[in-house]
Amino acid sequence: MKVGVLAVQGAFAEMEAYWRGKGADVFEIRQRADLAQGLDLLALPGGESTVQGKLLKDLGLFDPLKERIDGGLPVFATCAGLILLAEKIDDPGRRDGTRPEKWFGVLPVMVRRNAYGRQLGSFMTYGVFDGQPNVPMTFIRAPAITAVSPDVEVLSTHLGAPTAVRWRNITAFTWHPELAF
Repeated sequence: MKVGVLAVQGAFAEMEAYWRGKGADVFEIRQRADLAQGLDLLALPGGESTVQGKLLKDLGLFDPLKERIDGGLPVFATCAGLILLAEKIDDPGRRDGTRPEKWFGVLPVMVRRNAYGRQLGSFMTYGVFDGQPNVPMTFIRAPAITAVSPDVEVLSTHLGAPTAVRWRNITAFTWHPELAF
């Protein structure tokens, strides 16, 4: 499997190591020309969703990636990657009065950015993921999924809230599986 990891900001090195550990042929997506390599799966790492979204647009990556996602390209997203995919952002706004931008808007969920607290509020717990018990789940400034469409499959929860979902070609996490598996 050929995995393209968005490598413009965030935890892309950890995402690359995760997929290499699974035997995938991994390459970094940093510019539009990188998409010519072809890919079987797009990996969107954790990081800062606003920065990643702006860089996707500035580098000319946004439209071709959106087209591929809409066309059924499998996507694996963690944390900021989930925010980039979410159909709705459930945030009251920023200190400057602006609201976070919606990016790809292809995953029928609503997310709240930094819902589990700031960097110092990061934590690890264990839970059930896709039927597997005792899976380590690391939450780093994690978003929360506050609503899901009825056709979205919930793969894990924490304190009753969805923390990993699957819908069509997309699997997305509020936590960081690349740090645990």
